[in-house]
Amino acid sequence: MEIVAPAGTPAAFRAALAAGADTVYVGFRDETNARNFPGLNFSAEELDQAIRAAHEQRRKVYVAVNTFPRAGAEATWHRAVDTAAALGADAVILADIGLMAYASRRHPELRLHLSVQAAASHADAVRFYAETFGIRRVVLPRVLTVEEIAALNAAVPIETEVFAFGGMCPMAEGRCSLSSYVTGRSPNMSGVCSPASHVRYERQGDALVSRLGGSVINRFGAEEAAGYPTLCKGRFIADGRASYLFEEPVSLNAAAILAELRAAGVAALKIEGRQRGRAYVAAIVAAYRGLIDTLMREGGVPRDTVAALDRLAEGQSETTGAYGRRWR
Repeated sequence: MEIVAPAGTPAAFRAALAAGADTVYVGFRDETNARNFPGLNFSAEELDQAIRAAHEQRRKVYVAVNTFPRAGAEATWHRAVDTAAALGADAVILADIGLMAYASRRHPELRLHLSVQAAASHADAVRFYAETFGIRRVVLPRVLTVEEIAALNAAVPIETEVFAFGGMCPMAEGRCSLSSYVTGRSPNMSGVCSPASHVRYERQGDALVSRLGGSVINRFGAEEAAGYPTLCKGRFIADGRASYLFEEPVSLNAAAILAELRAAGVAALKIEGRQRGRAYVAAIVAAYRGLIDTLMREGGVPRDTVAALDRLAEGQSETTGAYGRRWR
């Protein structure tokens, strides 16, 4: 299975290659990608250099143009696709149906991948994108069990890519408007989910309260690790009790079920974290490189390597998320 690693900076890009990534995915330094944060992403010149470096090592680069264009501003997104194609990107990752139509018509030789932001989670949707726009791979939302992924792979004519490590998203990806209600910035169109400029922490007695905009997102006790205040990962009060939607917002880690994902027909494993530093990227990629190589050679994965990934997880705790659906 292909290891698809994140890079938010040229330094992280180099670290991902050095650690053994087959492919690195990046975004431009604007609202065309869903990690549009200050200090992150690539200029056209930096992307050109990155693609050349990757191709010299026979690795690949995917460019995420995975937000939805604003009406009247489509030229910005078209330019991102055109630039990625001109620089020799191995694929562009798209979510918007109009942008797919543009890319497939303007650049018929360019490989197109369907972003998780498109939220295509069943065979009819995947076949539609493949047949209409020539999509070659779908990045599946983090809502399917391994059994459901296997069934989908048997019913569609294209590759599937799944998330293997990193932050979880409990919402319907590409359909979330929660953050925009409290910050005025849309995750789906501006590329900024819970921007840091709107984040506040404050002490209230022994508790640490996290806020996003004017909303209280969470309240942590003295012994609890305080997570970043992403609205969908906050605690909600229902029937007088504060709790998370499904499970605590910890990191996804699919290391223990790699053999099952391979048997289900998964083509690629995506590591989340373009906002993470190069040390984090290097550590996760190196661990997964070792796991995949061992799986291919011996048919299983070493438990000590799986356990070592726990310390890199959010809150040093991890889950297999929807792959096992423990909340059922």
